[in-house]
Amino acid sequence: MGLAWQQAPFGKNPAGRFLTEEPLPKHILYAEPAGRRMRVELAGAVVALSDGVTLLHETERYPVVYFPLSDIDAQLLRPSAKRTRHPQLGETAWWSLRIDGQSFEDVAWSHPSPPSYAATMTGLIAFVWEAMDAFYEEDEPILGHAADPYHRVDVRASSRHLTAHVGGELVADTRAPLAVFETGFAARWYVPRRDVVAGALEDDRLRTLCPYKGVAHYLDVVAAGQRVAAGAWSYPEAVPESARLAGYVSFDPERVEVRLDGERLLPAAHQQVVAKGTDRNLAAAAA
Repeated sequence: MGLAWQQAPFGKNPAGRFLTEEPLPKHILYAEPAGRRMRVELAGAVVALSDGVTLLHETERYPVVYFPLSDIDAQLLRPSAKRTRHPQLGETAWWSLRIDGQSFEDVAWSHPSPPSYAATMTGLIAFVWEAMDAFYEEDEPILGHAADPYHRVDVRASSRHLTAHVGGELVADTRAPLAVFETGFAARWYVPRRDVVAGALEDDRLRTLCPYKGVAHYLDVVAAGQRVAAGAWSYPEAVPESARLAGYVSFDPERVEVRLDGERLLPAAHQQVVAKGTDRNLAAAAA
């Protein structure tokens, strides 16, 4: 996603390459002003509110938002005994929050003495995403992790012929798929529900969260006496930016035979999504 994840430019397995004489470092950190108002809420309190947050991109990590100490409610903040170490940013000091008599331990961190090349991180604090009740940009909630301004989801209508089979039995046939081009990922193809064979899809309990598309509802694909667990997914309540995906379903080419214009789609390398870091567990509870 964005700059530093999956097959993005600073990711572990970039799809392209920088045309430079010397190779780039294998692990890159890039900090920039987010340029948007953000706030954090927990237990009914506004923990932080800032127009000056910093977004940190790091290889193999989702972006993390850091707030200036001056924009955090100092009455709520307590230093923790916990100390860890970041390979590039040095000592990591942890913080707890105390709100109306409740203690929330080790839910924020900072880098008190970063090396000179990372001096911009001095005096900034980040919050463990899953430990907070909500993060906002202006008055819109942000789900999963900080939004990456370099991440795009482009949905394009197509007239190509797409089919899906399980055990040789047809489960979907369409000439009106949607192609989804998402930063760091191979193209994904979505089929209108009307072009899926009746009874071929059954709800699976698995749910995952994409900040750019919404909550993915997984589906078992049933055909030819087989059940392919979580062989497809959909976004029945897609976020506004990806609203066109509502009413469509995508089949996993690792588990289902998907053909585009007669040619089988093969799973792309380095596409397995793995949550990274303390505040990056994107699993959403089943409904």
